[in-house]
Amino acid sequence: MSLSIDPVFHSADAASPRIEDHHGLDRWRELAPKQQPTYLDEAEVERVRSELSSVPPLIFAGEADLLKKRIADASRGEAFLLAGGDCAETFADATADKIRNRVRTVLQMAAVLTYGASMPVVKMGRMAGQFAKPRSSDEETRDGVTLPSYRGDIVNEHAFTPEARAHDPRRLLQAYHVSSSTLNLIRAFTQGGFADLRLVHEWNRGFLANNPNYHRYEQLAKEIDRALKFMDACGVDFEALRSVEFFAAHEALLLEYERALTRIDSRTGKPYDVSGHYLWIGERTRDIDGAHVDFLSRVSNPIGIKLGPNADPDTVLRLAEKLDPEGEPGRLSFITRMGAGVIRDRLPELLRTVAPQLPHVAWVCDPMHGNTITSATGYKTRRFEDVMDEVTGFFESHREAGTVPAGLHVELTGDDVTEVLGGSNEIDEEGLRRRYLTLVDPRLNHDQSLEMAFLVAEQLSAGS
Repeated sequence: MSLSIDPVFHSADAASPRIEDHHGLDRWRELAPKQQPTYLDEAEVERVRSELSSVPPLIFAGEADLLKKRIADASRGEAFLLAGGDCAETFADATADKIRNRVRTVLQMAAVLTYGASMPVVKMGRMAGQFAKPRSSDEETRDGVTLPSYRGDIVNEHAFTPEARAHDPRRLLQAYHVSSSTLNLIRAFTQGGFADLRLVHEWNRGFLANNPNYHRYEQLAKEIDRALKFMDACGVDFEALRSVEFFAAHEALLLEYERALTRIDSRTGKPYDVSGHYLWIGERTRDIDGAHVDFLSRVSNPIGIKLGPNADPDTVLRLAEKLDPEGEPGRLSFITRMGAGVIRDRLPELLRTVAPQLPHVAWVCDPMHGNTITSATGYKTRRFEDVMDEVTGFFESHREAGTVPAGLHVELTGDDVTEVLGGSNEIDEEGLRRRYLTLVDPRLNHDQSLEMAFLVAEQLSAGS
């Protein structure tokens, strides 16, 4: 299964030297890649590149193929893809408690969706690799001092000093090792009994009990308990409930890292990027003739493409042809990030034009990135009502176009942060000060994540 070491999954050669470039994997270097670090010590870069090229894979090629099958199910409306996790992981937060809380939040959301919509949920974490973030400016100025922008822990540190903001290639290795330990913990949580559906009540322990979504979830957990007791009385074998499939995803932004962690699969002879099961290309780097699209067109993982409000049908079709010329089910996902104010205007026409030509592609909603604002108190934030409205608009657009809403992709944390305005706890402008912990983009907290899951379950039920 995913994230387990199964002998039927053949890894690419774990200790092989750097791959001879028979697949054009280095052509991206000729294409002026965007959003890349500026390293000053090329000898150190080469040393890191060489070491990363020989480390064991983080995932196995067969696991990526399994995920393709699951995404193909979602594209047909036979499952629903749920991807959630940090906007940008940090090395310091790769602790057992924080990883457990993120996994637990995704499991709870999946339980709500599975029970509420009677549909399998493909569970995916923005975890074990989401260390890099694209930035709108290469530099940041504070009090007259200008330094390089923080680009995520895989590039530099957040502290505003020249030493911290220097681009350090050694952090690529640190990202690999933190990803490895994170995946080990995820395996333990999802394969060792923690994810057993019979513990659906236990997942709620430690979270705030003074909000409506806690009690709403507890009521759902009681209904699941009753269903499980009925099945137990009927003699059902519950061993399959002890573990779940859980896949790792991140934006494939730093091409040195992704290239060094690409291996040739011993079963098929095809290259796989073994840094994660699922990789996506962001809105800033999806240039049809650009480096990121070229590189990811050459690896065999399932791939996502972020589509903003200005994505036009011709460009989307050309991207599909470049990244998925064989029309392989589950290979390609379009992750729309339109904004609540425009999704009902832009998405239906895109669906009507593109979806009939690409029926095998999964359409996924990112309701976060199109709804970012700056609060009156100066915080980068989002309004929960806008995020929820984009989710509703996503489902409405698919109903209008007669297409399948295949998934949800959200920035969330399992911690009690106060980064997104609104929700049942009514976080206000002043409330943002309490626990605003993100270093880049605001995330839904645990309670807001559950509230979203209930809304999505209602939308899925309404469309069934």
